[in-house]
Amino acid sequence: MANKSGSVIGGILLTGGSCIGAGMVGLPILTGFAGFFPSVLMFLIAWAFMTVTALLLVEVNGWFSKQVNLLSMSESTLGRWGKNLCWVTYLFLFYALLIAYISGSGSLVSTMVDQQLPAWAGSLVFVLLFGWVVYLGTQKVDLFNRGLMFAKIGFFILLVVVGVHYLRPGLLLRTEPKYVFSALPLLVIAFGFHNMIPSLTAYLNGDLKKVRMTIIGGSLMTLIIYLIWEILVLGIVPLRGPHGLIATLNHDQEASQAMAAMVKSPLISMFSQGLAFFALLTSFLAQALSLVHFLADGFKVDHKNQESAGLCALALLPPLALSLIYPQLFFKALNFAGGICAVVLFGILPVLMVWIGRYRKEASKGYQVPGGRATLVGVLIIALFIFILQLSSMVGYELVPDPHRLRGM
Repeated sequence: MANKSGSVIGGILLTGGSCIGAGMVGLPILTGFAGFFPSVLMFLIAWAFMTVTALLLVEVNGWFSKQVNLLSMSESTLGRWGKNLCWVTYLFLFYALLIAYISGSGSLVSTMVDQQLPAWAGSLVFVLLFGWVVYLGTQKVDLFNRGLMFAKIGFFILLVVVGVHYLRPGLLLRTEPKYVFSALPLLVIAFGFHNMIPSLTAYLNGDLKKVRMTIIGGSLMTLIIYLIWEILVLGIVPLRGPHGLIATLNHDQEASQAMAAMVKSPLISMFSQGLAFFALLTSFLAQALSLVHFLADGFKVDHKNQESAGLCALALLPPLALSLIYPQLFFKALNFAGGICAVVLFGILPVLMVWIGRYRKEASKGYQVPGGRATLVGVLIIALFIFILQLSSMVGYELVPDPHRLRGM
């Protein structure tokens, strides 16, 4: 008997939970250097780019009669080199993400459970408790995630309701066009839900129409929340000053901390802590589940209602150990290489897979992303531009000014 199909609403919340994570609270700090209106343009470009590439992956996923992941898709269309590239970039990016989430969980859990509990023990409790939820499978993660998403959205709404009274509309008119492209690689990661597509396809029993509705709905919800958050933060926090964007960047703080410092409101501080916790937890569940499914595809483990305990351990124990031993090393690695891995995985590879499948192997049947070759060429140009932008900053030759150079001002 076929498994019960999940709901579009549940899929939208899983997609949104994957995007709207712990990194959301820091987005306005780097995007805000260009000013509100230029940052809106970058949000729209990143959203459109990532939504189209996600739909390209849906098209590729539709060529298979059983549940697969990015590994099988890349090997079938691009051959062994595509599979190997997918292995390396996927594992680096998502192990690094899990390391970041697990590291951030330590202090949160230790504060909630016992002030004397060390951070490493808090991380261990976090992984054991919520790793068990991942082991229970996609359906259980979906149900648990719904409650977490509503809690996260609730804290977000409370933060907006309180914060809107402190808005200074004049701050939204400031623009620094030279920084307009500087945050584009970061925004690609912020809309990076593509790793969830194989899991969502299985969750919705292969109904690609529902999968497309889930992707469009989830990405739109993410875009709207990001823009509201951008208005709130950039309308309260100025560029300069003791608690401005530059000072916040210098002290490695995020947007909610800057807001709380600017308005001296205990409510904003409390609501921002709640938002950060639920943002971290929903991101952890979404990324851990997708990594387990990726490993299952790589090791040819048959899908069941519950996940493999061995694969859950393989997905969670290495980042747990590394988060305790070398947390700062991997934060830096993610900061420099995350944009490149995300662009390769979620931008370049989907275009190449669809091109080879459609025009060389004639594998395409059923759903196709509209626009033909023009869409694929346009997406590839944008992907290569973001890739070169990120690579140039890594080698020290910046195509656009980097806000990080404002440190110390």
